[in-house]
Amino acid sequence: MAKLSTEELLEQFKGLTLIELSEFVKAFEETFEVTAAAPVAVAGPAAAGGAPAEEVEEKDSFDVILEAAGDKKIQVIKTVRELTSLGLGEAKAVVDGAPKAVLEGANKETADKAKAALEEAGATVTLK
Repeated sequence: MAKLSTEELLEQFKGLTLIELSEFVKAFEETFEVTAAAPVAVAGPAAAGGAPAEEVEEKDSFDVILEAAGDKKIQVIKTVRELTSLGLGEAKAVVDGAPKAVLEGANKETADKAKAALEEAGATVTLK
């Protein structure tokens, strides 16, 4: 297998969603037994295309945080899968690992819809 250059790796990461990138970081941490300094550092390169300072001030980017699954865990897992297109195992890991981000960097409308869908499924959700 040919070794990828830093630029080639960065190009590969640019094609990932924040959820996929988050999953990669988790796998990387487990494989190499290290911890990322801060989850915000992972989201940094993805926001580099815009003006990050303005995004924070205007608050047009929201994280949908699953605080607790509640009594209907299976329904919450199904809803997480619908919102993120994660596989069953990954969605279950998100629900089991609550509090956990389901969506990161979503616009207000998407975040509100996701929050409503998760709450309807029985979950406790916050927007950040």
